[in-house]
Amino acid sequence: MSDSFADDIIAFLPNLRRFALSLCRQADLADDLVQITVERAFRGRDQFDPATRLDAWLFRILRNAWIDMVRRKKTQGIEIDIDDAADARVVDGTQTVETSLMLQSAKQAMAELPDDQREVMMLICVEEMSYKEAAQILDAPIGTVMSRLSRARITIAKKLGINAAPARSSDSEQE
Repeated sequence: MSDSFADDIIAFLPNLRRFALSLCRQADLADDLVQITVERAFRGRDQFDPATRLDAWLFRILRNAWIDMVRRKKTQGIEIDIDDAADARVVDGTQTVETSLMLQSAKQAMAELPDDQREVMMLICVEEMSYKEAAQILDAPIGTVMSRLSRARITIAKKLGINAAPARSSDSEQE
């Protein structure tokens, strides 16, 4: 093996990049393939037979690296660039569990409401209808809808351990 092995490989870099581009059609992947090829060539330089052509050996290494890359991509699933995913964020397991438990508790509290209060709560809070729309659907006056919603919210807040309304400073002063 001659001392010019590195120089010979460097001389073939443009050819390797052209071949890599023809395989993958993406400049960044082509550069990765060339880098992988050079690394493998240096690691396996003892296996190179000087009686063969260096460029053919390098092209074979590059093609095998491309095949490995394609196989890996098939098994790894969809890849999304983090910069393209604006809503990608770190998941807090504790917060996820707490949120899930709170939602289950809220669902249970909703299920325990009287039918008239649950209907109003679903229409206004879940379906995001106005008081007027809910009143028309339920065939009830708006005041009744507002009253039922208020009672439903207070009941759910109590069941979830949420203070419905903080004490006013004037209330505590009068006591």
